[in-house]
Amino acid sequence: MRDESAYIMAETLSPPRLLPSGDSAITVEFSRTIDDAANRRVLALDRVISAEPIEGITETVPTYRSLLVHYDPVRIGFDALGEQLLARAAKALPTAVRTRRWRIPVAYGGEHGIDLEDVAKALNTTPDDIVGRHVAGDYRVAMIGFTPGWSYLSGLEEFLHMPRRQDPRLLTPAGTISIGGIQTGVQCLAGPSGWHLLGRTAVRTYQLHRDPTFLLEPGDAITFTAVDAKTFAEQDRAAEAGEFIAELVSS
Repeated sequence: MRDESAYIMAETLSPPRLLPSGDSAITVEFSRTIDDAANRRVLALDRVISAEPIEGITETVPTYRSLLVHYDPVRIGFDALGEQLLARAAKALPTAVRTRRWRIPVAYGGEHGIDLEDVAKALNTTPDDIVGRHVAGDYRVAMIGFTPGWSYLSGLEEFLHMPRRQDPRLLTPAGTISIGGIQTGVQCLAGPSGWHLLGRTAVRTYQLHRDPTFLLEPGDAITFTAVDAKTFAEQDRAAEAGEFIAELVSS
């Protein structure tokens, strides 16, 4: 399946800002707000750097709106690297690319989604409506971060936008599917969260001794499907044994 974003002429794109991040990293910032257009440019630049390596770069980290570029200052300086990054950014157009699409099963509500009822009340609707809207969404992995495999997804329906919890939890379950602000996400490992927990998936987006270790990548398309608690338990056992569970619909 192909990304539907149109080809964009280089002269219509404003150049990114270069920001020093300590003495061995540069932030290439395309926007000061979260939006898919900026994220597509981030990922396009990351692809160009991968295809045309720059001497001295040690790692690149794509985020929602910027690309963090780590480098060895002994091998290349800030100014020289900045010039090359701007040159590559100018030709890193977010053109149509092949997109992997995944379908991820989720057990919503109950013990697996303890905030579903409260979210429905806050939005003056029903839990079933919240689930229906969330399942109907067409999402995109904008970035991976916070903890291994934590996948931040853009594309959440505006009706489901809501502030994060005022009292973040110190521990939330592995596999949690949640919403916070204008985002939804897939949490792989147990950890703290201030987002609203709608459900859980048995899918391991990160599994240390599996190949691939990380299942999802920035730019992947995601849809969710609802399953019952019994199916979740079965899938969880299979995932623990190394099965992917997530269905690769197209690539």
